[in-house]
Amino acid sequence: MSQHIAPLSKKDFASDQTVRWCPGCGDYAILNAIKNTMPQLGRNKEDFVFISGIGCAARFPYYMNTYGFHSIHGRAPAIAAGTKLSNPDLSVWLVSGDGDSLAIGGNHFIHLLRRNLDINVLLFNNEIYGLTKGQYSPTSRLGQITKSTPLGTLDRPFSVGELALGAQASFFARTIDTNPKLMTKLFVESSKHKGTSLIEILQNCVIFNDKAFEHITDRAHQADTQLHLEQGQAMLFGQEKNKGIRLNGFKLEVVTLGENGITEADILVHDAHEVDTTLHNMLIRMQPPFPVALGIIRAVEHPIYEEMVEHQYEESLAKAKVHNMDELLASGNIWEV
Repeated sequence: MSQHIAPLSKKDFASDQTVRWCPGCGDYAILNAIKNTMPQLGRNKEDFVFISGIGCAARFPYYMNTYGFHSIHGRAPAIAAGTKLSNPDLSVWLVSGDGDSLAIGGNHFIHLLRRNLDINVLLFNNEIYGLTKGQYSPTSRLGQITKSTPLGTLDRPFSVGELALGAQASFFARTIDTNPKLMTKLFVESSKHKGTSLIEILQNCVIFNDKAFEHITDRAHQADTQLHLEQGQAMLFGQEKNKGIRLNGFKLEVVTLGENGITEADILVHDAHEVDTTLHNMLIRMQPPFPVALGIIRAVEHPIYEEMVEHQYEESLAKAKVHNMDELLASGNIWEV
């Protein structure tokens, strides 16, 4: 890892390329949050590499003044894994969309998560194919009218978080493109996590799926529709912080402090470090009339793949009877002419 002499700023990470997304696209806010994040990580520009697949989000590497790789559809996880294995000192960031990661790239995506390389994954989820002009994606909602489903999609959508936990992801967080402060916070925290960190970013596509998350982002009601999780803190929300999440048997329920004898002691306390995934899955599944869970939902320790590969390699060298080409050529049955 290289060391920089002078502190870096947001401007240091801006490339000379004109940023081209549709006016009002949530990608602009995500890019801005990443540029705010990079100087906080205390590393040089040459220590970062951004790798993308295909889609609107895949333009990201062009807009970062770091190393970058605009790869092919669905294969960004494989290329990111190879990059990290070949140079573990790099800080590798994978940028992808819901179609790129969960459709053609689904197989690479789940295996990246289960192997747990130290890679940061930003998954832009706008619940639509934007670059190819509005076809339904793996996260589009049941019955959604799109260019390719004029009568409504019949597919049940993937839940990014549930899929991740099913693939044994060690870190899963969720944020929204309208909250740059939360995005920056989660980007910083994901960089600290040792292992594959996945952040689902609910991102608005103003052209083909506008206001898909309005029920969450509407400022008039967002205090009641968003649950901001904090480690070790009670799951409270609402304008007065007087609503909370309680476990009632095997189900979650929304309760109000002061009603029916409910106190803060009845409210669940968030523990992202719990190894058991049961409660984390329940939080991921919450949809209206429940608030949507935002923040770090899961962050547990698992062995890191590239470290295990290096350890395995060193062990094999220690046990090897042949260490170089000369020894190989002189091994076995030989004779002199």
